[in-house]
Amino acid sequence: MASDGRSTRQHVERQRFEIVCVGDVATDVYIALCEDEARVLEGPEGRRLDVPFGAKIPFERSVTVEAGGNAANAAVACARLGLRTALASYLGADQLGRDILAALHRESVDTSLVRLDQRLPTNKHFVLWLGGERTILVRHESYDYHWPHLRPSEVPAWLYLSSVGRETHAYEEQIADFLDENPTVELAFQPGTYQLEEGPQVLRRLYERASLLVCNVEEAARISGVSSSAGTGALLDALRALGPRRVVVTDSVAGAFASEGDRVLEIPAYPDPGPVVDRTGAGDAFAATLTACLARGMDLEESLRRAPVNAASVVQQVGTQQGLLRQAELDAYLASAPGSFAVRSFPALTAPAARQ
Repeated sequence: MASDGRSTRQHVERQRFEIVCVGDVATDVYIALCEDEARVLEGPEGRRLDVPFGAKIPFERSVTVEAGGNAANAAVACARLGLRTALASYLGADQLGRDILAALHRESVDTSLVRLDQRLPTNKHFVLWLGGERTILVRHESYDYHWPHLRPSEVPAWLYLSSVGRETHAYEEQIADFLDENPTVELAFQPGTYQLEEGPQVLRRLYERASLLVCNVEEAARISGVSSSAGTGALLDALRALGPRRVVVTDSVAGAFASEGDRVLEIPAYPDPGPVVDRTGAGDAFAATLTACLARGMDLEESLRRAPVNAASVVQQVGTQQGLLRQAELDAYLASAPGSFAVRSFPALTAPAARQ
């Protein structure tokens, strides 16, 4: 693992990339449903979106995010915060793929590690959006994943790994091999849907190697096998037992909790500047901002104070990237934060119970 200090900063200054974000990319099409045509039903299996079947349903509007997906969201967030950022991913060699590359270039994200697949189309997802919440229709194409060879100047200080498609364990093992061969590289791991399905034993090497593991409460319970009702301390302990140096668990409007060494940190959610428009991408904004701050040499406490600010900004806009802040904007939000928005620290044994 990389150590803090001047030698690490000098190494980063010589490298082409400070961070490489890894994961699938998709064009996201947001469809705003009419509240008189769709509704949310509560039932024994949770909340369900109810729309008429076999009918033509009018919708309010649509918005397209050309370069969506966890890794692309993280890459744009890091680039806007000033990091030299690259994306390692796969796209189809089609118009959607070319549009994604153009969108990333506009955000100053390096795409030299993006590979174009001549056989398969670019991923496209549909976000059904109703009253600030959403249901996402997803499909990940089965690309021929291979970890690229990085020249010494391309080896980043941080690798940010998130959602990839099904049956990609060989690819994930190649990433683990790369990390073994480059012990100075820090790993931030934000498990995606299929990585959660694989489970921590299959992805043991990645969990053990992670400098930072970020997930929400529900994902934490799924990864650890510990019920969320057991409390935040139990969840954090179970996740730390898998090997990551730092663990951060987000809990929606209740804020977030972190574990590092023998202490637990708690940060409340940043007060929403206005009505929530769309919660999609808040988790990506939080995790990417946290990672970017750590990559810039901030400690966990200072990084944890900044992450909820970007998450709160994202939910004020439609889509996952429009609300992402630049460094000066984030600093301005922090300067006007209420006194109650502060990190609390306490010994691990006295971690507060998870919110219900």
